[in-house]
Amino acid sequence: QVELVESGGGSVQAGGSLKLSCAASPRAFRSDYMGWFRQHPEKEREGKEREAVAIIDNDDTPTYADAVKGRFTISKDNAKNTLYLQMTFLKPEDSAMYFCAADPYLTITNMARKSFAYLGQGTQATVSS
Repeated sequence: QVELVESGGGSVQAGGSLKLSCAASPRAFRSDYMGWFRQHPEKEREGKEREAVAIIDNDDTPTYADAVKGRFTISKDNAKNTLYLQMTFLKPEDSAMYFCAADPYLTITNMARKSFAYLGQGTQATVSS
């Protein structure tokens, strides 16, 4: 059963914006934490393939990775069981597959390594210079 479905990826020029959405099943949306991470296959050899982006807890308190602070905003719509990631001032290095996750406990640090209770299939964002 698919419980998290991402959408909203695409191709934009540097400086542009994208808004990602993650439609969640009711039980996935009830998780204590939800968040976004991104994957860079070209960094797999360095062990940096997965990079946490942002998390939000069930009090709607957000936490951001340093690389996206001031540019990205994570939010939830409780009426729609949907998680969002508004990405602005995009840079080429933001190009990646973006994944939505939900879990009893997430931090910016543990998102880089852990498995998740719920995981989406990903949506690609490509930023050209």
